[in-house]
Amino acid sequence: MIQTILKTLLVTATVYNADPSQTDDSPFITASGAVIEQCCPGDHRWIAVSRDLEAEGFVFGARVRITGADEYDGVWVVQDRMNRRYQNSIDLLVDYDITLGKWYNVEIELLD
Repeated sequence: MIQTILKTLLVTATVYNADPSQTDDSPFITASGAVIEQCCPGDHRWIAVSRDLEAEGFVFGARVRITGADEYDGVWVVQDRMNRRYQNSIDLLVDYDITLGKWYNVEIELLD
């Protein structure tokens, strides 16, 4: 299957856990309404995007190829939204044993 790249941007990428201290009082439900498996959240390969990226087409359900985030490179799906204070950023949903991770100038490609 040939994938068309609809848009490419450079962003800051971080990791997050499904934990109330990092989300809200319903950490296992994303902003899109998707339910996070408590046993293995990283298996979903879901990301949260800053709200400014939604205007660029990075909306719930969009498939995104990430390059420049080490072992997290690959295709992810937008299922969550970051706090309003963030701009030009994505958050990678990872397993609970992963607590640190930040990358600058990460390339994200919006796929069809």
